[in-house]
Amino acid sequence: MKSLARKNILNIKPYDQGRPIAEVRRQYNLKEIIKLASNENPFGASVRAVSAIRKNLKYLGFYPDGNCFYLKNKLAAKLGMSLDYFVFGNGSNELIELILKAFLNEGEQVLMSKPDFLIFKLATLQEGGVPVEIPLRNFNCDLETIKGKITKKTKIIFIANPNNPVGTYVKKKSLESFLKNLPKSVIVVLDEAYYEFAKARDYPRGINYVNSKNVIVLRTFSKAYGLAGLRIGYAIARPFFINCLNKARQPFNVNYLAQVGAEAALSDNSFLKRTLDTVDKQKLYLYSELRGMKLEFIKSATNFILFNCGHDSDYIFNQLLKKGIIVRSMKNYNLDMWVRVTVGKPTENQKFIKALRKVLKRKDKK
Repeated sequence: MKSLARKNILNIKPYDQGRPIAEVRRQYNLKEIIKLASNENPFGASVRAVSAIRKNLKYLGFYPDGNCFYLKNKLAAKLGMSLDYFVFGNGSNELIELILKAFLNEGEQVLMSKPDFLIFKLATLQEGGVPVEIPLRNFNCDLETIKGKITKKTKIIFIANPNNPVGTYVKKKSLESFLKNLPKSVIVVLDEAYYEFAKARDYPRGINYVNSKNVIVLRTFSKAYGLAGLRIGYAIARPFFINCLNKARQPFNVNYLAQVGAEAALSDNSFLKRTLDTVDKQKLYLYSELRGMKLEFIKSATNFILFNCGHDSDYIFNQLLKKGIIVRSMKNYNLDMWVRVTVGKPTENQKFIKALRKVLKRKDKK
């Protein structure tokens, strides 16, 4: 039956989605589960978003607005941009796929960092493209080397800013130098899934470059806005790029409740502030505790921290799992001794640190 499938599909390793709460509860018969694996908002969704969704449940029998009219208008007003600069997707994942579907021809190259968001590579392979991975330099995106790897076959460059799974970011001067004199045949995709958390003065906002360069910016409501379960993200680019993405997408790709929830979430400034303030404070707490355990970690511009556990990361992951704490082993990223942990609420972080200390102490005794 292998002859029936496309060759590029047979060679793809599916994305590791991590362990959901319900599965861990069943497997270990645990009542309390703390999930710190997928960089979700520790507070869930805002009250305004939940309230708006409840009020609109009566409309579930109708197809959603394929143009996301009300959400698009609200977002455009918030960012001070024209309506024709936006397209929405079923999470940033779908938008990544749409970009490749709309612009990538079979056999063309797609440049990306290594490690980076795994969907960049998987989606490229699905479309018959050639992924070219450039290793990070000291855990930072190596834009200089990436630029040097551009050939006539290069079509798209993905830059996750900040990077997932590392948490570092490309600085403004570096990005602007990189964008200067790029071939006009190359599209740069800035995946800004965590941009709300990136508060450094030298962090560049991708929307400042869409009018002058072949830049597409991706953002999501899954992280800071707490709507991961609804799957909604958006792309910002010049109208030509948006028109192409609209031609590639399905007519009703964003469900109605996702649109309603996202529109309400945009107005909940107090929820966003609470989220960002909590993450900032709790990152400092986790840094301090990891430093106290003499564990190497990467300072993060996101809501997660990558740290070296000093042992096989799968072992640490599984031991924490038995205690009802879900983190992310980085073995799939070839970081065999590294673990990524989402910054949670204070009580969750304290329980994680306590459990981690016990697991490491037990491992060190062996």
